[in-house]
Amino acid sequence: MNHSKVVGIDVGGSHISAALVDMEKSVLVLGSHVRKEINTQGTVAEIIENWCEVIQQAQKFDGASSGKIGIAMPGPFDYQNGISLIKGQNKYDILYKLNIKELLAEKLLIKAEDIRFLNDAECFLQGEVFCGAAQGVEHVLGLTLGTGLGSAWSRHGIVEDADLWDSPFKEGIAEDYLSTRWFVNRFFELTGHKVNGVKELSHLALQSQTAQAVFDEFGRNLAGFIQTVVQPLDTVMVVIGGNISKAYHLFSKELEKCLNAAALSISIRVAELGEESALIGAASSWKGSLFEKVEA
Repeated sequence: MNHSKVVGIDVGGSHISAALVDMEKSVLVLGSHVRKEINTQGTVAEIIENWCEVIQQAQKFDGASSGKIGIAMPGPFDYQNGISLIKGQNKYDILYKLNIKELLAEKLLIKAEDIRFLNDAECFLQGEVFCGAAQGVEHVLGLTLGTGLGSAWSRHGIVEDADLWDSPFKEGIAEDYLSTRWFVNRFFELTGHKVNGVKELSHLALQSQTAQAVFDEFGRNLAGFIQTVVQPLDTVMVVIGGNISKAYHLFSKELEKCLNAAALSISIRVAELGEESALIGAASSWKGSLFEKVEA
C-alpha cells in the first residue's frame, strides 16, 4: 500500500470525477482520472452505486492507493459527519439528512474514518493556491460558478469556506445572479426561448446580440458582487472556476470595466488546473496525517 497516493473526488451538480493523487508531487496519477455523468434525481441506491463505481476505478488504477479518500462536496453539507443537507437545489434532494459517509463506507468495504468530506469551493481554491493560478499569492478569493455559487478565502495559504452563496445581493441572494439558472432564466425573459445551460448560450453568443448581452449583464453582476465582499487592501486576486468560467472571454470585458470604474485594483484569474484543482485539494486533506504516519 502506497501512503503517498490518495483518491481525490469531485462531486458536481451533474457528475462525479475521481483520480489518484500523488501527494508527494501534488499531481494526478496519469491515466487514473475517471468521470461519469450522474442522474442527481435518481434513487439513493443508484446515486451511491454510481459514485462507488467511479471511486473504485480510480482507487484500483495501479494498486497503489493508501485507502484514504477525500471528497469535494457542494454545500450545504455537514462535512465533519458526512451528512447531506442539500435540499431544494434540483440535485441530490433524495440524499437529504442521510449519512453519506456511512453509505459509501459500507458499499466500498472501508472504514468511515478513511473518508473525508470538504467543501468543493475550498478544495478548488486549495488546489489553485497549492500549484495553480494563485500559487504564492497571500490573499485570494476563490469562486466556483456553475449550478450553484461556491466560495472560499485563502489567507497566507490557509483556505476556508467563505459560504457566500446566500449573501444578500440585489433583489435576492448572490446565487440567484451568479449561477447557471440565472443565465437560463434571463435569456428566457428576454427572448422567450429556453437554453439548456451556459455552454449552449455561449455558442449562441457568436451570432446573437441578445445572448452576448446576457453575458455582459453577468459580468456586471459578478463585478458588483466582488465589490461587496472584497476589501481592497486585503484580497489581491480572485480566481474563478466552474463551468461558467469556461465562458470567461464572453463576460470578462464588462467585469473588468466595472471593477476599474469602481477603482478596485484586483487581479482576476481563471483557474489553471480546471477540474484537477478540486481533486488535488480534496486529496490534500490527508497530506499531513499520512506523512506523519509514515515518519512515525
